Amino acid sequence: MPRGRPVRSEIRQNIVDILYYMKKGYGYQIYKIYLAIFPKCTSEVIYYHLRKGAKLGEFKLSQIKQEKGNFSWGPVAEKVYYSLGPEARPRLIRRVADYLKKRKL
Repeated sequence: MPRGRPVRSEIRQNIVDILYYMKKGYGYQIYKIYLAIFPKCTSEVIYYHLRKGAKLGEFKLSQIKQEKGNFSWGPVAEKVYYSLGPEARPRLIRRVADYLKKRKL
C-alpha cells in the first residue's frame, strides 16, 4: 500500500453526485445541498474538495461571476461555478435526485 493520504474521498464523491444532477453550481450552493442530504461537514471542507477535485480532473471550472451587493466583506462576491470533469464517476444516488427534484434545482 502506498504511503500518504488516499486520493479517494467520500465527501468529494458526494459532491460529484450532487453536480451530476445539478450540471453546475457554486461552492455555497453545493454546501447547502450537501448539508441537507449527507452528514454534516464544514464549508471549508467543501471548498477544499472542490479545489482538489479540479486539480484531479473530477471537476472543472465553468465560469467565475462577480456579483455586486452589500455583503459583510465588501461590495463584490465572487462565485466560482463548477461542473463535472472527465475523471468524475457519479454513483447516481437516488436521494440526491429526489432532493433536487423536490427543490426544483
